[in-house]
Amino acid sequence: MKENILDVLMYLFENYMTEDLDTAKDEASLRTELQKAGFAQLQISKAFTWLEGLAALQGEPHTPPPGKRIPMRIYTQAEIDKLDVESRGFLTFLENTGVLDLTSREVVIDRVMALDSEDVDLDHLKWVVLMVLFNQPGREEAYAWMEDYVFEHSAGSIH
Repeated sequence: MKENILDVLMYLFENYMTEDLDTAKDEASLRTELQKAGFAQLQISKAFTWLEGLAALQGEPHTPPPGKRIPMRIYTQAEIDKLDVESRGFLTFLENTGVLDLTSREVVIDRVMALDSEDVDLDHLKWVVLMVLFNQPGREEAYAWMEDYVFEHSAGSIH
């Protein structure tokens, strides 16, 4: 049985999130299909809670005032424990290249912290970034770039 919330989220994203909204399934049928795919009910519920948290964090991008530098992100000890140096460096890279803005960076960090994993490796972080960008209005170009990046630089699907 698959026991990781991120596995459930990745399965949902790969199989359902890119469908046309008119053909998207309701939550009850998705839960049933996830159980048939081998996911535990507890992990399915946690994944839907995670997605609700992501939806609640949608918002307008926060950009620094003209002429102001982007503030440096200081990570808490809990964030350092969950995101290794490589992952934090990758977030900085995405921010410096404009893929993540201040808001999307914070949403990514929030959603990583909401995962039940003790640490999140770089490939899993890339999937979280992809899911966040998919759900951020006006970030279509950044999402497309990240989608290409994930499939070019990762193992791709883990299912």
